[in-house]
Amino acid sequence: MANDIDIGLFSINTDHLVDAEALSTVAIAAEQAGFESVWTAEHVVLPDPQMPPSPLPPDAELLDPTVALGYIAAVTSRIKLATGIIILPQRNPLVLAKELASVDVLSNGRMLFGVGVGYLEPEFDAIGIPMEDRGRRTTEYIEAMRSIWNDEDPAYEGDYVSFSGVKAFPRPIQPLGPPVVMGGHSKPAWRRSVTHSQGWYGFMLDPEATAENLAGLAEADQQYERPSELGQLEITVTPRMRPGSEMIERYGELGVDRLVLLSGARSVDESLAFIEHIHETLMS
Repeated sequence: MANDIDIGLFSINTDHLVDAEALSTVAIAAEQAGFESVWTAEHVVLPDPQMPPSPLPPDAELLDPTVALGYIAAVTSRIKLATGIIILPQRNPLVLAKELASVDVLSNGRMLFGVGVGYLEPEFDAIGIPMEDRGRRTTEYIEAMRSIWNDEDPAYEGDYVSFSGVKAFPRPIQPLGPPVVMGGHSKPAWRRSVTHSQGWYGFMLDPEATAENLAGLAEADQQYERPSELGQLEITVTPRMRPGSEMIERYGELGVDRLVLLSGARSVDESLAFIEHIHETLMS
């Protein structure tokens, strides 16, 4: 990729891409153009009527991330399949672990597990999960999912999830399971990135805000121990900047590993035109 930065495509499961033919057409085009990954958005439900801080109207269309990525896995062969993000505290961790392991197996190890803790209280209320402890719940869920994915005798005993004497196969192809990419622009998100995640994801950040978050991650790295098996923290950003060589240079200088681009397309033709433009200007 240009300047060693991988390029991903955001919002592969929304709006005009909820149609099967449209979804497969755009995903295949992204793979053929050299995009490294496609990323899903998520809201299980949306407030009706729309209210701040909800980013979408209640009738916005979003396919379930694991279903959409499983479908894309069947029509592609190389492109990585990422949740950008899944609101983890709203999910049952063992059910989600089964779903993500299934996509990882069917895609031959292409799954990336982007995680967020959520921020819409009406969404939490509707699902029946308290919002105030969503950070601690998220940490436990990641630990529990890694146990069912990897341990010889999986077990977990926490405040929010408890199990033993069970196993779930097939297990993911990737060591530790699909790599966790922690979303968020706060001190707790930076901490969880360092202690529990292979990567960090910043959404709609200009270079200045990206630099501030990277400084926060560096500070968290000094404060908290990072398990060696997680490796070096991979930095992913959806940029708030016009795509082009200057974008690549600015974020590259900061040490960003992957840029996940939001096309703004409203039709398949617009999506394909955006993919072609990025291929010609940033990948050729």
